[in-house]
Amino acid sequence: MHSVVAIKQVPDTSNVRINPETGTLIREGIPTIINPYDIHAVEMAVRLKERFGGTVTVITMGPPKAAEALVECIEQGADRGILVSDRRFGAADTLATSYVLARTVEALQEKTPVDLLLFGKQAIDGDTAQVGPGVAARLGVPLVSYAVAIESFDPVKRKAVIHRAIEQGIEVVEASLPVLLTVEKEIATVKRAPLPNLIKAARYQPEVWNADTPVAFDIAQVGIKGSPTIVGKAFTPSPRSAGAIVSVADNGLRETVADVLATIAQANIVMFQNHNGGRS
Repeated sequence: MHSVVAIKQVPDTSNVRINPETGTLIREGIPTIINPYDIHAVEMAVRLKERFGGTVTVITMGPPKAAEALVECIEQGADRGILVSDRRFGAADTLATSYVLARTVEALQEKTPVDLLLFGKQAIDGDTAQVGPGVAARLGVPLVSYAVAIESFDPVKRKAVIHRAIEQGIEVVEASLPVLLTVEKEIATVKRAPLPNLIKAARYQPEVWNADTPVAFDIAQVGIKGSPTIVGKAFTPSPRSAGAIVSVADNGLRETVADVLATIAQANIVMFQNHNGGRS
């Protein structure tokens, strides 16, 4: 059995800053982490490997620094890490990113068929939740988004039963393999890495692929050339001012509540007028 997990190295959200002139994220000097949903995807793949055998391959597109994230996945029990890195991939939107990852999976499938593809439900820096579905569409495989549990998995019968979160509750879906899942954190609790994995990871060097080898990528579909998305503006929101503090001791409970309700009603009127262009 062969599982492929796509991960992304992202800025630690407690330190996200935006360049006021360019509107882009400032990544230099910012601590990075594995996208939190992705590490749970790795854990799920490792658990299935422990049950059914096989291998877990982790892939990521990013700068050379992203190799650190792949080493962490080896610590968690993955067998192989591939960094797809090239300056020509820079400034990629979700369309271009899904193309690069799909081509990477296709190259892997030529040597070892892929039974399961796992993605975190979304990356915390972009929050689009588009890359996993984009890869599924390009590969022509079933997609189950927002997966929270795998009820059953049968590599022989080529079937899986997956629970996915929807607004009304939990939906149970049966899918044929290979299938691509975008997962919530509930899919698998991340365990502490065992000592043998830590030793293996300390010596491990991820493979690095570029735009030419070992896969020939269509340069027109990667990086900024392959990215039709246009960001109108990105900025850091201004800090909210502190709310008003009312004291019951000053006017008594009844009058204080009446004043608060009147303030809320007036605020709603102003908001309604602003929404309707000043018309009441």
